[in-house]
Amino acid sequence: MLKKSLLGMGLLGFIAWVPLSWAGEAADGKAIYQKLCASCHGPDGKGNPAMTKVFGEKLNITTKEVAKASDDELLKVITEGKGKMPASGKGLSKQEQKQVLEHVRSLAK
Repeated sequence: MLKKSLLGMGLLGFIAWVPLSWAGEAADGKAIYQKLCASCHGPDGKGNPAMTKVFGEKLNITTKEVAKASDDELLKVITEGKGKMPASGKGLSKQEQKQVLEHVRSLAK
């Protein structure tokens, strides 16, 4: 009986820990996004209007097109840049790149 209780508590602890760890990664991705991306793409991903005027292109990443893009496609844009967007993700670890990707995915719903 005691073994079953301990096993149950361990399982519940693991179940509670997994979403908390994912939430931490999402928070890290948001912080990195705010530092590297938000000045152009805006804090909500809809684009900074002033930067849209400067670059002459839309900077909205909340579109269906972004939502439909594969993880590999988006990671390539994050790491290598695209068009006028610089390669901001090269200085990030693979883990940090994935965290930014997850945050971008949360904006492009």
